[in-house]
Amino acid sequence: MGHLHFGLVALAAVAVRAEPPEPPVAEVRSQRSIVHGQERIDDYHWLRTRGDAAVIHYLEAENAYCDALLKHTAKLQEQLYQEMVARLKEDDQTVPVRDKSWYYYTRTEKGKQYPLHCRKRGRLDAPEEIILDPNALATGHDYFRVTAVSPSPDHALLAYLVDTSGAEAYTLFIKDLRTGEVRGDTATNLGPALAWAMDNRTLFYVTLDAAKRPFKVFRHRLGEAPADDVLVYHEADDAFFVNISRTRSDAFLTIFLRSNTTNEVRVLDAFQPLGEWRVVRPRARGVEYRIAHRDDHFYVMTNQDAANFRLERIATDPRAGADAEVLLPHRAAVTIDGIDAFADHLVVYEREEGLTHVRVMNLVDGTAHRIGFDEPVYTVRRSANREFTTTRLRLNYESLVTPDSVLEYDMNARTQQVLKRQEVLGGFDPANYAQARILATAADGTQVPISVLHRKDIKRDGSNPTLLYGYGSYGISIDPGFSSTRFSLVDRGFVFAIAHVRGGGALGRTWYEHGKLLHKKNTFTDFVACAEHLIRERYTTSECLAIQGGSAGGLLMGAVTNMRPDLFAAVNAEVPFVDVVNTMLDPTLPLTVIEYEEWGNPNDKQYFDYMLSYSPYDNVRAQDYPAMLVTTGINDPRVQYWEPAKWTARLRRLKTDDNPLMFHTHMGAGHGGASGRYARLREIARSYAFFIDQVAGPGRSQRSVGDSGPKD
Repeated sequence: MGHLHFGLVALAAVAVRAEPPEPPVAEVRSQRSIVHGQERIDDYHWLRTRGDAAVIHYLEAENAYCDALLKHTAKLQEQLYQEMVARLKEDDQTVPVRDKSWYYYTRTEKGKQYPLHCRKRGRLDAPEEIILDPNALATGHDYFRVTAVSPSPDHALLAYLVDTSGAEAYTLFIKDLRTGEVRGDTATNLGPALAWAMDNRTLFYVTLDAAKRPFKVFRHRLGEAPADDVLVYHEADDAFFVNISRTRSDAFLTIFLRSNTTNEVRVLDAFQPLGEWRVVRPRARGVEYRIAHRDDHFYVMTNQDAANFRLERIATDPRAGADAEVLLPHRAAVTIDGIDAFADHLVVYEREEGLTHVRVMNLVDGTAHRIGFDEPVYTVRRSANREFTTTRLRLNYESLVTPDSVLEYDMNARTQQVLKRQEVLGGFDPANYAQARILATAADGTQVPISVLHRKDIKRDGSNPTLLYGYGSYGISIDPGFSSTRFSLVDRGFVFAIAHVRGGGALGRTWYEHGKLLHKKNTFTDFVACAEHLIRERYTTSECLAIQGGSAGGLLMGAVTNMRPDLFAAVNAEVPFVDVVNTMLDPTLPLTVIEYEEWGNPNDKQYFDYMLSYSPYDNVRAQDYPAMLVTTGINDPRVQYWEPAKWTARLRRLKTDDNPLMFHTHMGAGHGGASGRYARLREIARSYAFFIDQVAGPGRSQRSVGDSGPKD
C-alpha cells in the first residue's frame, strides 16, 4: 500500500506538466479468479475501492493530466461555450399544460442553471405562482436534480424528488402550495417515481435495494410518520425493476414491473388507495405489455405471439371474462412503440421504415388516420398531455434542421398548429443546411441507415471533418433530433451523422433482436460499415473521422476502437460500459441481473465466451489507437466509474502510439454528467474542442503530442 500511495503522489505531481504520469503498480491489488476453468487476472481491480484515498488521488491526477493536455484548447473551449450560450434564448418558458383548472409550465432565467416550476390558475394571463425554484434549493450542492414534480389531484400539495450526488437515489419532499411550507413527510433512498391517489392524502413511492434497484412500493398517508409507511408490493426477482404511476383517466394507479424481456402490470382503484392491487396479466417470460385506460376497458399493446406488438382491448373488470378484442393485428413492417388513451380517442405511436408515425383512432365513430409530417427525416414523440377529456393532442416534433417544436393536433378536425418552436438565436437559418438518410451495407448484406447533417456548401471531396454518433442497445432508437450546440461543429465544416445500428430500435423489434445477446457483434460491425460508407462516399476520410457514444454507446466506442483503430482519428467515450465481463459477473451491481437478458449471463459458458470476445477492457492489445477522450462520473450507478478508469489504464499500458489518451472523472456527478444547463455546455465545449483539435484544426497535423499516458 505504501508503494501504491507513493506512485499516486508522483502521478499528481507530474500530471500538471502534461508528462506521461506513472500509475501505481497494478499487481499490488490485482484480482485473480477462475471462471469456467479459466484463470482471469484483473490488474486494475483495485480501482473499484470507492472512496479509497489512493483511488481518489489517482482519479484527480488523471483529471489534472487531462486538463493539461487540453490546456491549449482553453481559448477554443471558451469560444465554443460562448457560441452555444449565444444560441440560447436564456429567458424562456415551456408551453403551459392544462391540468384541471391550472396551467403548469417551467421557465428559465438568464444566468440560472435550472428551470423554475410555475403555474397559473384558470387562465394564461393570471398571476404567476412559482411553486418550485431548484436554483435556490441547489445552493451548496455541486450537483442537483429534481424530478417527479407531482401536484396532488386537488393541486394543494406538491411532491417532488431530489438527488444531490448523481447517484440516482432520491429524497422525497412534500410542499404545501397554500402556505409554502415543506412538510415533515419525507423518505430517502427512493427511485424516480411518485403517484398520488385521488383522495389527496395518499402518496405511493418506490424504494431502492442495496444494488440501487427499484424493488418496493410503499404507501404514505399525509400526517403519519414515514416510519409507519406501508409496504404494498415487494418485487423479489432481481431481474425486475418497479415503477409507479396513475393513468391519465385518474381511475387507476399502476405498478409497472419490467425486465428487459418481460412485463407485468398491477392496478388499484385510485379512489380506494387502501384497497387490494390486482394483476392485469400474469407475467410470462418473454411477453411484454403496456396498458392505457378508458371507460370500462384497458387498451393493451403486447408482443405475445407478435414480435412487433399488436393492440388489444380487454375489460377492466376481470369478472367480465371476455376474450381480448384485437384492434390492430401484428404487422411485419410496423412496430407499435406506445399508446395514449383519451376520452374519445386512442393514439398509437408506430415505427415504420425507421420513422415514427402517429395513428389516431376515434373510439366513438371507429375511424382512424395517421398524422402527416412534411420532412423526409424527422423525430416525433408524445408531449405533455395531462388532460383526459380533450380532443387536442400535444406532440414534440423536430429534425436535424428543425428546432424542437410543440404541436397541438385536433384529433377530430385533423388540423395542427405549432404552439412553440425552440428559438435559436445568432442568425440560425435552417435553409443553410442539408439532412439526408443514406444506407450503408453491413458485412452480412444488411442495409444500415445513417442520418446525415451538414452545411449545403460543403464539398464531397473526402476532406470534411466528421462526427459519427452511435448507441445501438436496449432497442432504443437514436432518432434524428435537433441540437443547437451541434452547429458549433457543423458551421466549422463538420458532417454530423448518426449510425442507426442493430441493437437499437430504428427498424423495429427484429432490428433490436439482431443486435443483442449472441448477435451483439452486429452492432459493432454495422457501425464500422457506416464509417466505411461515409469514407467511400467521400464525406470524409479516416484521418478526419471522429466518433462518439455514451454508456452502452461507450461500449460501442470501445469495441470498434479495438476492432478497427485505423478507421478513426478521435474517439469520445462517455460513461462507457467497457468492462462487460467483470460487471456481468457481479450481481451486486445495480443493472447486472436485469441485463442478463440484454448481454447474456456469463455464468453460462456460451455467453461468457461470446462477451469475452468483444468486451473492450478484455480486448485491449498492443496496437496503435486513435486520440481518445474518456469521461465518467464518480457517483454513476449505471456504469461504475472504475470501468472507464480500468480501461484507460490498460490502454495506457498496451497501446503502441503517441496519440493523446485523456480520462476525466466528474467528482460530483453521475451518469448524466453536470446537472446545470450552463455546466453541461462546458462539458460539451470540451468534447467539441477535442474533436476540432484532432480532426479539423491545426492540431490535426500534430496529433502525436508525445503522450502515451501512464505506464506500469
